[in-house]
Amino acid sequence: MHIITIDFEASCLPRHGRSFPIEVGIADGGMSRSWLIRPHDDWAGWDWTPEAEALHGLSRDRIEGEGLPASVVLAELVAATQGHRVVADSLIDQYWLDTLAAAAGAPSPFTIHHVATLFDEARADDARVAAAVAFADGQGVARHRAAADALWLAALIDHIRGVVDPASEPTLLAAQ
Repeated sequence: MHIITIDFEASCLPRHGRSFPIEVGIADGGMSRSWLIRPHDDWAGWDWTPEAEALHGLSRDRIEGEGLPASVVLAELVAATQGHRVVADSLIDQYWLDTLAAAAGAPSPFTIHHVATLFDEARADDARVAAAVAFADGQGVARHRAAADALWLAALIDHIRGVVDPASEPTLLAAQ
């Protein structure tokens, strides 16, 4: 099955409190897309930390002003991932997808698979995973924004699966 990678940015790291998704990005074939998520009323009083904001560089004012409603983001995300296997490098991404879906009044639309499952399926040993990480790191993608992190993970997975096109360069599409 075709793979799309996904990444969420959030209001804080879970160890700092109750977090909500503020951006989601997906990547496939060297292309990516992301959506800023306007905080939902259900998330009022949930935590926001300066540490998380410093990491992803998104202010609360920006996501409140430029973010799309949870229902719009979820609908577009579902349409973009339909029929694909969705993979992340963190188990917490499923929590943020579930949180987004709940705010949109919908059940979680799909299960996010962890990249380690792909490593097992490819019988990738530590050396092969390290080589894939080095390859992804070498793609020059700035990290800690959802689309960029999804592109990084897609490069890593492509390397593990042996489908890397050395001439291709990752492309970031603007956050909506």
